[in-house]
Order: sequence, then C-alpha cells, then structure tokens
Amino acid sequence: MKTYSRVLTIAGSDSGGGAGIQADLKTFSALGCYGMSVITALTAQNTKAVTGIMPVPPAFIVEQLKAVLSDIGVDAVKIGMLHSSEVIEQVAKTLVEFNVTTIVLDPVMVAKSGDKLLQDEAVHALKTYLLPITTLVTPNLPETSVLLGRPVETEAHMQQAAIDLATLCPGAILVKGGHLTTAESTDLLYVSETEQHQFSSIRIQTENSHGTGCTLSSAIAAGLAKKLSIVEAVRAAKDYLTGALQAGSVYQLGHGHGPVHHFFNVWS
Repeated sequence: MKTYSRVLTIAGSDSGGGAGIQADLKTFSALGCYGMSVITALTAQNTKAVTGIMPVPPAFIVEQLKAVLSDIGVDAVKIGMLHSSEVIEQVAKTLVEFNVTTIVLDPVMVAKSGDKLLQDEAVHALKTYLLPITTLVTPNLPETSVLLGRPVETEAHMQQAAIDLATLCPGAILVKGGHLTTAESTDLLYVSETEQHQFSSIRIQTENSHGTGCTLSSAIAAGLAKKLSIVEAVRAAKDYLTGALQAGSVYQLGHGHGPVHHFFNVWS
C-alpha cells in the first residue's frame, strides 16, 4: 500500500482563510502532502483586520496533538501561533514524548503593526522548550530582534543574528529579509559555521501578501516531509512562495491585504 507524506500544523485558525491553519493546509495540499492540524486559537479576521481571538485551552491543544501522533503520525511538523508559555511548554513536551524529530518553527511574535504578540515569559519558554528541539526556525527581522533583544534591521545585522541564534537553536536558522528596504528580498539560511546560503528573489508589488510567513514555513515542512534536505526544502519553498505571490497579485479578494494564490500550480 502507498502512504502519504504527512505534515502537521500547530497554529491558529484564520477565518479569512489567508494565513494560519488554512494557509498551512492549502500549502501542504498544493505540494502533494497530507495535512493535519492542531488548532491553538480561533481568530475572527478578514483581509482588513483581526477583530477577535479565542485561545484554545492548553489541555485540549495537547489532546488534539496526541490524537494525531498516536494514530497517524507525522513526517514533519510546522509550528505557528502559540499564545502562552504553558502552551509552548506542553506542545514541546508532547513532541518530545512522541519522538518527533522534524520541526519547522515559525515564531509568530510580532504583529504587522509592530506590537508584540507574546509576553516576555512566553518568549523565554520558546527559547527554553521549543528552540532546542527545532529542525529549522524561520524568524523575520522583527521576530529576530525579539529573540535576541536587539535591533536586527540590515543584511549585516542578519549575518551576526544567525550566528547568535545558533547558540539558542541546534538546528538551522532562516532569517527572513522581507522587511529590508532593498530591491531584492534576501533570506539567510544558516546551517552551520561552515555552511550558509542566501536566497534572493525580486520584490513583487502586491497588496495580496497575507499569510506569506505561514506559507513559506509550511512549504519548507512539506519539503522536509518529502525527504528533501534543508537547503533543497528552503529553495523549493522560496520558489513556491514567489509563484504564489505572482499569481495572487492579479486577483482581488476582500478590501484589504488578500492572500497569495496557494494553488497557482494546480488551477488559475
């Protein structure tokens, strides 16, 4: 019998469908994987704003996680929105309990407005429990700044930031340069002291950029589930996101920041 490449997302639900659990499951499907979900929070949101958040109790988050891991299992896990230190600790302990070894962490800590989404104790829990078991962490520049406690705003800053993050995370680090003001968007992948890679892509002028971070990290997790190397998975995910941004730029959905086109490679 055939089997699927199994990818689990642990994240918040986006009622508008552009980010969070919904973006993750679309990405897994578009890239030929079987997607599963553990919902950590319900959000009421659309293309213009988040109007409400209802956290899921930590015990029920763990119950969802154990239900999936005890029966179906996973080839890779993508982690997004975790709203408290208790949730972070319980999720990490459950992943260790079930010997999950391929984990992509998208540390959702800073809103587009610049507001911190995690309190200091939750950031500490992230460093203590999750980063040590993570295969790849994918912070953008504001999130990197929170993790390191200092501004990270330039390509030169990114280089040193990756080196410093490596002291917190034994896995690989992808510092995303989407917040740079350069003509190209450059991400830095730090695998080890002797192996680093840069991935540059043109900046696509579009209002439809909601969920890009979720989509990229999910695409990387899908690649790892299909047994690509970290470098191959990041490169393939970057190509997929660029295609989704380009295809989505010609659509209009809602009256704010619309989604990327997750299924551009399937239908138009």
